[in-house]
Amino acid sequence: MPDGGNRTPSVPLRDDEDIVQSFRPSRSIYIRDTTWMAAIAMAGGMLILWIAGNPHVWTGAVGGLAAIALRGWYLASEELAVRWDLTDRRLLGPGGRSVSLAEIVRLRALASSVQIVTAGGDKHLMKYQPDVQDTLTRLREAVDRAGGHVA
Repeated sequence: MPDGGNRTPSVPLRDDEDIVQSFRPSRSIYIRDTTWMAAIAMAGGMLILWIAGNPHVWTGAVGGLAAIALRGWYLASEELAVRWDLTDRRLLGPGGRSVSLAEIVRLRALASSVQIVTAGGDKHLMKYQPDVQDTLTRLREAVDRAGGHVA
């Protein structure tokens, strides 16, 4: 990672710029989403083995569960350390991300995430939000105050 593994915003604030709100992922939402992913992987693994004619279809469930459980455990500390900061001018994210509020043209919910799309086509994902609708509302209000317009 360009910021040495730090998952919080590394962009310095400008003069007279203040953080209005910070957005952090929810551990319970992360666990819920990982559990759903495991269930889908288990069903998918079993389906693939069944289609292939394997007599041990149940091993697809074991493999799917093991893969997603390992992934979830391995990525948890990184995913749950991410923080996005909303200022009166920008949205600051991990890895040096800085998005001018006036450049945001689209905001939408994707399950427990919020996708931010800029006029230049850049896409950012705020994952595992505890209340996606509240996050969307706060971002839309900030973009409106900055003179932008979102779809």
